Amino acid sequence: MHLESTALALRIASTDGVETHKVLNQARASVGHNAFTGDVALYERVASQAPWAIANATSLGALAGDEEVQELARLANEHSPVLRTHDRFGHRIDWVEFHPAWHRLMALGFGHGVAGLAWTTREPSGHFARAVLSYLWNQVENGTGCPTGMAYAACAGFAGRPAFALWREKTLSGEYDPRRLPLTQKTGAVIGYAMTEKQGGSDLRQTQTMATFVGKENGAQIFAITGHKWFFSVPTCDGFYTLAQTKSGVSCLFVPRFLPDGSLNRVLLQRLKDKCGNRSNASSEVEFKGTWSMLVGEEGRGIREILSHAHLTRLDFAVGSAGLMRQALTLAIGHASTRDGFGRRMADLPMQTNVLADLALESEAAMLSALRIALATDSMETDERERLLARVATPIVKYWNCQRATTFVYEALQVHGGNGFIMENPIARLYRESPLNSIWEGTTNMMCIDVLRALSREQGALEVFIDEVSGQGTANAAHASFLVRLRDDLAAAVDEGNARAVVTRMALALQASEMLQHSPGSVAQRFIESRLGGRHAGVIGTLTSGTDLRDIVARAAVTAA
Repeated sequence: MHLESTALALRIASTDGVETHKVLNQARASVGHNAFTGDVALYERVASQAPWAIANATSLGALAGDEEVQELARLANEHSPVLRTHDRFGHRIDWVEFHPAWHRLMALGFGHGVAGLAWTTREPSGHFARAVLSYLWNQVENGTGCPTGMAYAACAGFAGRPAFALWREKTLSGEYDPRRLPLTQKTGAVIGYAMTEKQGGSDLRQTQTMATFVGKENGAQIFAITGHKWFFSVPTCDGFYTLAQTKSGVSCLFVPRFLPDGSLNRVLLQRLKDKCGNRSNASSEVEFKGTWSMLVGEEGRGIREILSHAHLTRLDFAVGSAGLMRQALTLAIGHASTRDGFGRRMADLPMQTNVLADLALESEAAMLSALRIALATDSMETDERERLLARVATPIVKYWNCQRATTFVYEALQVHGGNGFIMENPIARLYRESPLNSIWEGTTNMMCIDVLRALSREQGALEVFIDEVSGQGTANAAHASFLVRLRDDLAAAVDEGNARAVVTRMALALQASEMLQHSPGSVAQRFIESRLGGRHAGVIGTLTSGTDLRDIVARAAVTAA
């Protein structure tokens, strides 16, 4: 009887709701802030260059710090898209079902002008202001940054071409319309790209897809395409730019999802890719079988046509990686500032302070350099100097920001410890996302080769770049020596095998110039002495100790909304 009473007591004790421990010392979620107004460096830069954009950026910045919107980002990545090749009756539909969170995010992004502001505003510095929105949007959700960026670039191909006037109008409407309908029945359009093939990868000259001329309709040359594309992102887009071989060579063609008579075009989805990151966004393989398409630009000059769009997508990835880094920094500072370790606030531990300050320097430099090439893009048509700078600096910044993003997010994840490696923590999602931009629109090696190509083919590009990075003067003797060595190396023929080393130094020189111009002197000095002065080991958190590191962290901490 005594034993039975003891067992009963144990069972009661195990089910009476008594907690085994209390939840203590967990960091607060990084929400409740405005990613624009709370970001001192960004706000100051926009206020000086494009104050008219402050209102829209403030609205979008509030979304980045909104708990409900961040939950939408989590849900969109938690519930992967699903391919539906046929409906329940057996009809081919070639469609993808996205979680409702994806559609809500898309509506927010397109509605705030993340895709179209550069083309719709009459104010100066439209590409600059649109880059600010993209920078903020990449602190909301990265998968939806793909379609907003593609729509941004697509409008360059539509411009000045009457056959594509309605496409441009719908793409710039600011409306997101997910319905599977012909363009004429929709309030807005989403545009995609289909370039990569299995055998060619980034080498678009290896395109095997074929296109045959079939006639003219409403002033457009019509081709029938047959072939396979290896990467086909956002396959629910209303239309797609693609490449195919015609009699004149590789040509750029535009494939609408619906034919002029309202029937479905032959866009046959094969499967969805199971990607490491970018889980909210569907990427697929597609077959074209006699698929109806319209010629874009001059036949046989398709790669040149696509590269004119690629300037904008590369700019967007440079901006996007900077935004991703900023979000990782916000999460890291937020975690370390609201959790204790070893008897002190984590952000106050000397080594952790060094890491956070170093991340803050890296983030600010990435943001400023990305906005600089966006500003150059604004004047490409009217200012030869800015055109040359945009031509050489865009691949530089795309290379460096995308290259650094992975290292950056890895260090931000380390600030979180084991909690950061759990998928329900947003820093884990950023970690899986961070390598992608360095692959899209040209890998690291391709960007470095493109820099060398620009320097060799564009007369005056070298001189413009050197003038740009030297125009703010030098912070110290080491900075001056760095620029002299860079100038000498660029004046000589750069060996392709050494391209990464040289382009890395070009990126750092450009970032230093921007920091000198737009950041407080002490912040710029810290960046330059560490990156250009030979005191940085290439590892985050190796700054020389000093009381000013706390001030750098405080400057980078987003304030409450």
